Parts: sequence; structure tokens; C-alpha cells
Amino acid sequence: MMIHEITPHAGAHKRRKRIGRGPGSGHGKTSGRGHKGMSSRSGSSGHHEGGGIPFYRRFPKRGFSNANFRRDFEVVNLKSLEAFDAGTTVTPELLAAKGLVRSVKSDVKVLGFGDVTKPLTLAVAAVSASAREKITAAGGSVTEAAEVGARRPKGVKKAAKDQPADPAAG
Repeated sequence: MMIHEITPHAGAHKRRKRIGRGPGSGHGKTSGRGHKGMSSRSGSSGHHEGGGIPFYRRFPKRGFSNANFRRDFEVVNLKSLEAFDAGTTVTPELLAAKGLVRSVKSDVKVLGFGDVTKPLTLAVAAVSASAREKITAAGGSVTEAAEVGARRPKGVKKAAKDQPADPAAG
């Protein structure tokens, strides 16, 4: 058998259905949509429930979800930080420029997988305990988001610069 003699399996390439091309095609008149009703109309996605209780309302809602308050991190491992030169201050902007995180806006957490041999300064949202140990052992330092300018929870106002933080302090 030669390569030019190989053919695809029977039924591997199905011809497309040419709808609305007259009665002889077998898909004329209603074009395979049946008669009347929602699914015969254009724009139908087939999710109408016809007077029944919608799916999301059929079941009782119980428990608690912290989805609105959860903090999602983009994860970077220590072995990825070997790409930076010694003495570099690693920020989310720098990680995004190298393609290690998707967006500058996301919170970055550094995990301790791998080793770091250079002294680096990290200014990210969070660092695991093992990563912190390895970075300080290599002569680097870590600044977490609480010190860098972390996101405040909704409803928490920023303190004015010219006013003291404690109103009792005067």
C-alpha cells in the first residue's frame, strides 16, 4: 500500500445539509424545522421552558457561597523567577511583561516549587511560607500586598492623607 492509495474511512466526511432548496432535496419547505412553534423561528436557542418553573428556581437554595468575596490569585512558581537577573524587584507588571501572568490587574501569589539562586526583591500580593524561606535564604526580600497597596474590600474608604488615621489622636 502506498500513501497516495490511502482513503478516509467511509462516513468520515459527511456532506452538509443543503436546506431550503426545494422539495426534491428532502429539506425544502420548512427546512427541517418542523411546523410552527418556537423552534421553527429564527433566534430560537431552545431554552424556553413554556410556563414551567425555570430550572434555577426548581431547587431550594441552601448554604453559603463566598464567591463574591473570594480572592483569586495567579500563581507563579519560584523556578520561573530564575529568568530575572539578580537584584531585580519582581512586580506584577514585570511578570506580565515576561508572560508569566495574564494580567497586571490580577493578584499574584508566589509558590515555593523550585529553587531560587539569586537575591530577588518580590513585591506581589502573596507569598507562600516555603517560597519566603527560599527567597530570604538566597539573600532576597519579600514585600506582600498589604504593604504594596492591596485591594481594599468594597465599602472600606481610603484614609485621607492630611488627616490622622485615628480621629481621637486629634
